[in-house]
Amino acid sequence: MNYKIKSRIWIEVGNNVLLGEGRVRLLKAIEKTGSLSKAAKSLKISYKKAWTLVDAVNKSSKKPVTESSIGGVGGGGAKLTSHGKDLISAFDEINKSCWKHLDQELEKLYNL
Repeated sequence: MNYKIKSRIWIEVGNNVLLGEGRVRLLKAIEKTGSLSKAAKSLKISYKKAWTLVDAVNKSSKKPVTESSIGGVGGGGAKLTSHGKDLISAFDEINKSCWKHLDQELEKLYNL
């Protein structure tokens, strides 16, 4: 038999979600594209939803995770702050540790 454990993690501050897979994916897309609008398009979500998610992360975080610039000749943009990059790294490490632990726990089923 081929067993699987499925799990998703997220980090909350009070009753608000700080980070989860979707928010991290959005932040990574902002870093890659340099724009909230382009990041939203690349993930096939609306700009409004993307803005709402980033705003929620910024409000729940100790420090801002994104910086935006006002549009000009080349248009505006968005990028991650160093704090935002650190949060993503921490989340990715936590996620990897969880999956490693779950894989080890799953081995118990094979011995039954």
